[in-house]
Amino acid sequence: MTIPANPTTDVSDTELQVLRRAIEASLPAYLADLERLCRIDCGSYTPAGVNEVADWVETFFREIGASIDRRPDPEGRLGDTVIATIEGRPGAGPRLLLIGHMDTVFEPGTAAARPFAIDEQGIARGPGVTDMKGGLLTGLYAIREVVAAAGGVARVSGASADLPFERIVFVANPDEEIGSPSSTPHIRQIAATSDAAFVLECARANGDFVSARKGIFDLRIRIHGRAAHAGVEPEKGRSAILAGARLVAAIHALNGRWPDVTANVGVFNAGTRPNIVPDLAELQVDVRGMTRASLEGALGAVREIAASHGVPDVTTEIETMASWMPMEQLERSDRLAEHAVALGRRLGFETKGAATGGASDANTTSGMGVPSIDGLGPIGGLDHSPAEYLEVASVVPRTTLVAALLLAVARDPVVAARRATPAG
Repeated sequence: MTIPANPTTDVSDTELQVLRRAIEASLPAYLADLERLCRIDCGSYTPAGVNEVADWVETFFREIGASIDRRPDPEGRLGDTVIATIEGRPGAGPRLLLIGHMDTVFEPGTAAARPFAIDEQGIARGPGVTDMKGGLLTGLYAIREVVAAAGGVARVSGASADLPFERIVFVANPDEEIGSPSSTPHIRQIAATSDAAFVLECARANGDFVSARKGIFDLRIRIHGRAAHAGVEPEKGRSAILAGARLVAAIHALNGRWPDVTANVGVFNAGTRPNIVPDLAELQVDVRGMTRASLEGALGAVREIAASHGVPDVTTEIETMASWMPMEQLERSDRLAEHAVALGRRLGFETKGAATGGASDANTTSGMGVPSIDGLGPIGGLDHSPAEYLEVASVVPRTTLVAALLLAVARDPVVAARRATPAG
């Protein structure tokens, strides 16, 4: 099917102006909500704090008429996954999925130690301000304006809104920073019947959104040797550290074999005393690649290296601790990207798709073949550090972009029609 030269004609200039004015008017409330959420200690392993954020998200969505499904972590270690559904009319348009996470990487006490603040240059700082409280709020505020523009709320208890999509589902997950172990099954279930997915991680520093992400395999390599007295009878020992050192060198030598692959040994645990030939060692390895083919090639190489370290009578075993397949730039995702680029220009700024090395929930949706784009939140950076920041001036244009993007994609007959012709 031929893609029109201008894929955003169904969002009028008047609609863009209305959306932008409404979002500008809500900026003080947005910033107050941002401060509130950043003052909650909600690291992935702080479920009480994550669920405090979940309570707030649930209340927000209930106020705009969404139905809520809260799904606890089956193991009880993590917070709840919040699934908010806004219904349009059956067959009215595509089924859209948005994803934003509620957890951070920070330990309890961080919110008090580094309280939220906005400086004179309009830079907001605080734990999770851009990863991803800012993006989470951008998605919520954008959806609220789309619903308001349609003149109604979700179809709950018989009410209905003139919404141009069949449904929007927002997944607020509690565990993205540790690989989404609890929420991924829910994301996959919803994505399987969705026509497009939007992930609300922050924009790049230059305002670009994300169209491709590396896949990641976090591996644990256990090395088993034989202990012995290093001074009396070292010949009876088989050094797990020696084998591990050879593995480290060989794994790091993989960098450069593929142009898009990185391999890093980030943890090396071994030994107890200098006079013992160590019988155990452990490596923790991060392997990343932009394509499935290169990532699988690198993984195969790591397994070959682990099996051929050259130390007699030493064995190895490899465990996958976490994994995400690459977010490759699917042909069908280009349609979403074209909408984002065109709408950005109409709103007065340039944005384009960019590739990045970090993984997100977009790796999951894209890996399933669902058209996906990411990095739709406000501009920010230095994630996972005390210097994490968000540019307040980017909040209104980026939130307007997301709202307009939802309308444009919902009205795009190509997106919904693709449901009948799955990607090969």
